[in-house]
Amino acid sequence: MGLTITEKILAKAAKREAVKAGDNIWLDVDVLMTHDVCGPPTIAIWKKEFGERAKIWDKEKLVIFPDHYIFTKNVHANRNVDILRQFAGEYNLPNYYDIGTERYKGVCHIALAEEGYNVPGTVLFGTDSHTCTSGAFGMFATGVGNTDAAFILGTGKIWEKVPESMKFTFNGKMPGYLTAKDLILQILGDITTDGATYRAMEFEGEAISSLSMYERMTLTNMAIEAGGMNGIIAVDEVTQQYLNEIGVTDYEIFKSDVDAVYHSKYSYDVSKIEPLVAKPHSPDNRDTVRNVEGTKLTKCYIGSCTGGKITDFRYAANLLFGKQVNVTTFIVPASTAVAKQLEEETINGVSLKDIFEKAGCIIAESSCAACLGGPSDTIGRSIDGDVVISTTNRNFPGRMGSKASQVYLASPLTVAASAINGFITDPREFL
Repeated sequence: MGLTITEKILAKAAKREAVKAGDNIWLDVDVLMTHDVCGPPTIAIWKKEFGERAKIWDKEKLVIFPDHYIFTKNVHANRNVDILRQFAGEYNLPNYYDIGTERYKGVCHIALAEEGYNVPGTVLFGTDSHTCTSGAFGMFATGVGNTDAAFILGTGKIWEKVPESMKFTFNGKMPGYLTAKDLILQILGDITTDGATYRAMEFEGEAISSLSMYERMTLTNMAIEAGGMNGIIAVDEVTQQYLNEIGVTDYEIFKSDVDAVYHSKYSYDVSKIEPLVAKPHSPDNRDTVRNVEGTKLTKCYIGSCTGGKITDFRYAANLLFGKQVNVTTFIVPASTAVAKQLEEETINGVSLKDIFEKAGCIIAESSCAACLGGPSDTIGRSIDGDVVISTTNRNFPGRMGSKASQVYLASPLTVAASAINGFITDPREFL
């Protein structure tokens, strides 16, 4: 009986020949990531349980990114960053990326990829549910609570149950009007927000192979929206090229065996998928853009770990080139590297940043910003009565700010098209 890619990686981390779904195993953790929301309580638990003379198991394997509530005057949010800064200084941490310095990177999930922490075949845990983003690199990555993270911080180990795997195959050539966001919304509509609870979501097929690394990260990022423990895509030439460009060359490649056992399998023909949205108030409340077309908007938002990557802005800029937005539209790069690319990349000699500014968009600093609501002075935050279309990953009541706002989730193409008209619009109108 063969193994899935997830089972193979977990077997390696457990120092076993093989594991199967349902096994309980000790894992050696390769990277622990935390940020300004969950970092301070993780540190507090670690100090309490391991004592004031506690030692970090491996400082090189601990990565800290302030990114969630940072561009704010909120004293509680500022205090969280102060705690991280003090902790990093006290323990001389090499992988602390402080806000207000040249080291600041932006949203943790994108920065992990850009800074070379996403290494195929390894195991990465983070105090954030969207840590599963890193699985696009053929590795096991998942989110944990602060107590589990504190245990990893002190021991480098964690006790886990091996998940069952689900396989999602996307056949055919990706049409120009579809993005990875449409693919994951299709899945969520089919299996719902608990359809993959504590399971591995494995993505494959011709359409997946054609996606860039950033687009693949959209798929694995939203595995958690289906309740998934992890999302994962096997390493191929696209992965290797990305890693070579940032100097990551030492890694082990795992692929699922042909006779691997899956909980379930789903197969799609991408030529039959339309541009999709998730209507309020759940990521699985799927509908076609066509069915909700004309819904009046108060805000459009292109940003977050899901929708603030350079590929997302390329999609949007191509639609917005030479046009004007008719509703308040926010552009929030997920990382400082992406922000720089907006200035450097051009369409017909015009930078992406200039395209957005000339279209009337508001460009914000790289961070999570309104994706997690944030303090009242957070840019892009929803207020009572707002109807927002966004490239973010969740639209639960209050997720982007006000519980009295309505948030539609969509691809960057759909959000850009909607920004031009001021109401939800099928991007095919402009393509």
